[in-house]
Amino acid sequence: MKGFIGSSNIDTNSRLCMSIGVSAHVRAFGEDIVPCSYSHLDEADLIILVGSNTAWCHPVIWQQIEAARASRGTRLIVIDPRRTETAERADLHLAIAPDTDVSLFNGLLKEMRSTWQIDGRYVGDHVNVPADFWQSLGDEDVAATCDIPQEQLQAFYDLFADNPKTVTLFSQGVNQSVSGTDKANAIINVHLATGRIGKPGAGPFSITGQPNAMGGREVGGLASMLAAHMGFSPEERDCAQRFWQSPTICAAPGLKAVDMFAAMAAGKIKAVWIMATNPAVSMSDANMARIALANCPFVVVSDCIADTDTGAYAQVRLPALGWGEKDGTVTNSERRISRQRGFLGAPGEARPDWWIMSEVARKMGWGTSFDYTNAATIFREFAAQTNFENSGERLLDISDLVTITDSDYDTMAPVQWGGTSPFASARYSTENGRANFVAVKFQKRADGNRTYPLRLNTGRYRDQWHTMTRTGLSPKLSQHRREPLVEVHPDTMARARLVDGGLASVETPHGTSIFRVASSAGQRRGELFVPIHWTDRTSGGGRAGMLPGQDRDPISGQPGFKNTPAKITPHVAEWTGFLTSRDRPAAPDCNYWTRVRSTHGWVMEIAMDGDPGLLTALLPEGDRAEMSDARRGVVRSAVVVDGRLQAALFMSRNGGLPPRDWLAAQLDGSAVSITEVLAGRPATPAPDRGTIVCVCFDVGMTTIIDAIATQTLVTVEGVGKAINAGTNCGSCRPAIAQLLALTGENAHA
Repeated sequence: MKGFIGSSNIDTNSRLCMSIGVSAHVRAFGEDIVPCSYSHLDEADLIILVGSNTAWCHPVIWQQIEAARASRGTRLIVIDPRRTETAERADLHLAIAPDTDVSLFNGLLKEMRSTWQIDGRYVGDHVNVPADFWQSLGDEDVAATCDIPQEQLQAFYDLFADNPKTVTLFSQGVNQSVSGTDKANAIINVHLATGRIGKPGAGPFSITGQPNAMGGREVGGLASMLAAHMGFSPEERDCAQRFWQSPTICAAPGLKAVDMFAAMAAGKIKAVWIMATNPAVSMSDANMARIALANCPFVVVSDCIADTDTGAYAQVRLPALGWGEKDGTVTNSERRISRQRGFLGAPGEARPDWWIMSEVARKMGWGTSFDYTNAATIFREFAAQTNFENSGERLLDISDLVTITDSDYDTMAPVQWGGTSPFASARYSTENGRANFVAVKFQKRADGNRTYPLRLNTGRYRDQWHTMTRTGLSPKLSQHRREPLVEVHPDTMARARLVDGGLASVETPHGTSIFRVASSAGQRRGELFVPIHWTDRTSGGGRAGMLPGQDRDPISGQPGFKNTPAKITPHVAEWTGFLTSRDRPAAPDCNYWTRVRSTHGWVMEIAMDGDPGLLTALLPEGDRAEMSDARRGVVRSAVVVDGRLQAALFMSRNGGLPPRDWLAAQLDGSAVSITEVLAGRPATPAPDRGTIVCVCFDVGMTTIIDAIATQTLVTVEGVGKAINAGTNCGSCRPAIAQLLALTGENAHA
């Protein structure tokens, strides 16, 4: 794109998740370098998690943090407006007001200076200090600005001062913000000022929110950089063009993602090729993204899933390989390059992305420059580019792998460029080799108004990934959260007259969507949280991407998904109910629906006004049994073929509905009693496992509580040994710890 077509209008998913880290690293270090490694977590005395529900979103890292706490007593601070399961396990949780991180870390830096905790020698030898830097920290009341008690703020200061071995991990709560780059630089400033960088157990650590986001950055996938960590100076552009031996080179940075879709909507971009992403769902202001795709004359979509919201806009769809079919390399958050080896064959006409792009280039007349024979060929070329005319200015240099053979590439062990601590020598990628303090000031966002008095936050669920194109196909992963929930503090619920388990309409200046209400004392008052995952393919509501606007960080261009003015109102439907079906049911025309996989079929939640009899069109052919009570407002239908249940529909006016799990289990192909099916329960009640907590081993809450009580279990490890729960991916371990705590409290009550 940049060296042959000559355009920089190319961007990767890093723009939506990690470009804040890129901008902050470049400002502070002169290059996009993550200073830490995962091993630093094993050596830290204090770990600070900023805007990261690590237990859910990075469960492997979370297990490493837990192990460090158990083995060396590492303290844990969580900074997050929500009291997540991660925050529940912290020594200190700071539930700061959204987007006040700059004030918090500027305040920490002022405190460290006033208490003589600054490493003056390190700063004097290795850091560029702007003339007005210390004055730029401001003088606001940090506790008041962040809306936290002064004693909690002081506890934060004291823990930081007392533990020089500090790792600060930051993720989407920092990144997906209109002030995200300043937030990240405020964190980096503190580490530079106290010399907590380039040492074992110390450093600011940006943990990636997307798979291979680091790899995409290395090869220049972002509109704002060239390959191998080069920028757009005349010298760097000339260097890239000569290395590629390309006919042209892009003149300047291109349009970032939000600007790209705006240009598409305005008719300035006539063609777009979308690969391995779903922007009709995942872009901020997804309504605008859909308008842009509809207006674009030529849309190409490469994907391994045939039916996606974005694919619906494509004139050409190219079948690409999925994760288990790909061959190549990926780079993780600690700069470690790992071989990815396909373990499944390519289905049908699906092809590798690199092969598809090479074929297009060949058809455009550049065949000799794109004559790659395999992934190893491409890897060797990139390895050579990292060293081309690089006299140590850039730390990204894997030129020792230029001569790797195809067979050695196939067996290549993971390689960490930059080493464990790339700044151990305190040499940075700036002109004078020093790091930069970056003066950042807290900018207060406008408070809510009468129309939109609340603040909306968005994020991930434990068992789903982004737009659910693949994880949504898994019955196990669908058990944790079957519907998109809007989490609301009980006081906010009371003021808005919401009902726990009812429906609510969430509205922002940019869009509206319906969610199931979940009461959550872990939410700050006046704030809402919704998940990002649901799409038109999975729900008639829960469309979080429709709600944030196009506001974005001015430096990185990353959209602010985390703090949008909003309001919430009850959504009352005349009828509510659900459908269980062996076959995937069609999307109904009604107020609200969601559709998730179950072990033997599908479960669809439904809310509607009007005649529920219209929903019988969702039922398959077969022998149908029905029960209707107009006075009580109950409609139940079941379809049986050869004595085996095919589908069952339950609708109610008063919300009285049977549990879903038993009915969904009756789709297993065994003979059923139609009387029991219409009753919604077996004649002999089965043991209730409760809500599934451990998806890996299918262990429910009731089972865990019973095991704790009957076997006198007191630790998460003990529960794991007894019933396996929490012993695989580990993302349910905080939930098990909560059950242990609650059971202990009840035992002493």
